[in-house]
Amino acid sequence: MNQQQIINRLNWFYSLELNQVDLYMTQSKRVGDIYFSKVFERAAYIEQQHVDNIAEKIKELGSKPTILGDVMAPILGKISGNIVSTAGILPMLKANILLEQKAISDYKDFILKAGKDPELFNLLWSNLIDEDLHVSWFSRKVQELEEKPH
Repeated sequence: MNQQQIINRLNWFYSLELNQVDLYMTQSKRVGDIYFSKVFERAAYIEQQHVDNIAEKIKELGSKPTILGDVMAPILGKISGNIVSTAGILPMLKANILLEQKAISDYKDFILKAGKDPELFNLLWSNLIDEDLHVSWFSRKVQELEEKPH
């Protein structure tokens, strides 16, 4: 990939991660259970670290994070957070899993194509692992809730 292609992909992740920040913050405020609320709040904090690290890398490469992402991603995150949270905790967790799995898939693809920049390589792997940890936690909670007698 050339530098502009890398910047374009980083901007895609920048927007995705911004969306996740607002999605999880909205879910944190909408869910009634304090434990889930704190988990979503923590997930939003981790996603914000991703946003910040990606923005820094984009700047290092001589560009600026996408303005469209700055505007649209938070709005979409809040809207989807509000919509998904009305369905209840189980559908919310399942929707989060799908979103995180998409991020993981995209990170894996980018890692394979990104080239030789060790900083970028480590950044992408770090973010991928965080997303995988989110999927693991959400999946475990889905399993627990589905096994729980009604």
